[in-house]
Amino acid sequence: MDEILDYLKKNPTYFLATVDGDGDPQVRPFGTIAKFEGRLYIQTGKVKPVSDQILAHPRIAICATDDTGGWLRLEADALLDDRLEARQAVLDEYPELQGLYAADDGNCEVFALHNVHATFCSFTAEPQTLEF
Repeated sequence: MDEILDYLKKNPTYFLATVDGDGDPQVRPFGTIAKFEGRLYIQTGKVKPVSDQILAHPRIAICATDDTGGWLRLEADALLDDRLEARQAVLDEYPELQGLYAADDGNCEVFALHNVHATFCSFTAEPQTLEF
């Protein structure tokens, strides 16, 4: 898990894929990742379509690249954690977001990643797969 966290912190823009209500894939750049109570978390706002998409279809995918030609592919169940302390823990990792979100603003949401299947890939090495 820490290897994934480190990779996403070093390569802070990743692409998050969800499914919308019609079953169409939706992909957008994302940038939050934090570890709290032994799980990886992502953050968004309740007012964004991505929130509704994750709540309706919690299986998500993440793809990130690095500057050496490698990439990370990750699939997980993103489950809402509505605890104030979880929201605050993620925001503490991203002080630049605190002008947009507050843990108790009624808009900030965090999702814990469960059933994670992640693969580190490159054109020069065998894939490395992690599950937790």
